[in-house]
Amino acid sequence: MEPSSAAVDRASGRSALVEARRRVRYSPFWIVTIAMLIRVGWIIIGHTYKFKISDNNFNFGWEMGSIGGSLASGHGFSSPFGTPTGPTAWEPPLYPYLIAGVFRVFGIYSRASAFVLLTINSVFSALTCIPIFLIARRMFSEKVAVGSAWAWALLPNVIFWCTRAVWETSLAALLLSTIIWLALTFEDRDGWMPWIQFGVLWGITALSSTSLLSFLPVAGLWGWYHRARRGKRSLAGVVLASVIFFACITPWLVRNYQTFGKFIFIRDNFGAELRLGNGPGADGTLMVYLDATHDVYGMRQFKAMGELPYIAMRKQQALAYIRADYSRFAKLSVKRFVYFWASPPKDTQPPWLSEVKNSLFLAASVLMFWGLGRALRLRKPGAWLLFWLVLIYPAMYYFVYAIPRYRHPIEPMMTVLAVFLLTEAGKKPKASPPDRS
Repeated sequence: MEPSSAAVDRASGRSALVEARRRVRYSPFWIVTIAMLIRVGWIIIGHTYKFKISDNNFNFGWEMGSIGGSLASGHGFSSPFGTPTGPTAWEPPLYPYLIAGVFRVFGIYSRASAFVLLTINSVFSALTCIPIFLIARRMFSEKVAVGSAWAWALLPNVIFWCTRAVWETSLAALLLSTIIWLALTFEDRDGWMPWIQFGVLWGITALSSTSLLSFLPVAGLWGWYHRARRGKRSLAGVVLASVIFFACITPWLVRNYQTFGKFIFIRDNFGAELRLGNGPGADGTLMVYLDATHDVYGMRQFKAMGELPYIAMRKQQALAYIRADYSRFAKLSVKRFVYFWASPPKDTQPPWLSEVKNSLFLAASVLMFWGLGRALRLRKPGAWLLFWLVLIYPAMYYFVYAIPRYRHPIEPMMTVLAVFLLTEAGKKPKASPPDRS
């Protein structure tokens, strides 16, 4: 007996619906679109664009927001703490200039500006799904790629940073993920374009997230080595990428020299940050009460001395503390290592909420390390590149201080490794072909 036309239509409709769902589930376009809708929706529903207006609007972007406000009001790249203190190199320039541009159009410290800036951050965060997808597919499989991209699109801790903080955190994650994808594909691509992209991306990174530059030598050597294994020449490309990189950052270096009368590589605040983690009372966490924005006496010193002498003084204080007892410094560094991967202690009410947050933070790190170890054992392509990323990028924070935001730029790769581990759960390791990485 032949099926009725109605039954055929219903079966066809179900088949079309299943196929539509599959296209959405496996489509990077739809993953990015849904990620973006979730983020903007949360900005609206959670009213995260409503920042406190106390302390000269310092909560609106902190140092970067203060510099952006100074730029938008015609006072130049200056005053990182909300009160007039003169020219600064406290932060890299790119994101403060972005803030200033939005301020000039939508108002300085206005809610409209907050909404626009958080939306821009959300765009950066949502777009990060694309390099995540491409990296996971190249290293592992389509299944891992889809799972990793969706995890990034939906995880609350990812959504938190782009919808709460006017800072370059989400941009840093996007830039680093794109650079890793470029490094992984260097060996397959010919011509000048990969080198041009490499130079431009690192130039933008240097001017927005200077701390990521510790990974630059590894990424460059990785591309060089794997091209050499295929018999491809890279010297001219390396020279071209280097020229483009320095062409991107040189105007800012010149500005710093003309402003301060000495060479400053992008930003100047390392000595002050070192003091915030090392000194009397240090316990491995950020001693925020010593920051100029929280220390009235420190702010007076900053204004009276000027930025560079103040930073030099803070650096000397930190170095004196370190040299006085190297074993104490080593113990603090171990604590900071733990805090980087497990999150610092939080004074959250109720107390159990802090424990839950820290447990989830630590769980993500454990899954990442476990996944990285399995990827290395199975000799997955690119596993060693991620090993060097995890080894090198956080190292500076072990000697200064660690806060959760500092881990975010490498969290896209942490997500890939965690999803890879979960998809491998229960499988027995199989012999793998030689790793191209």
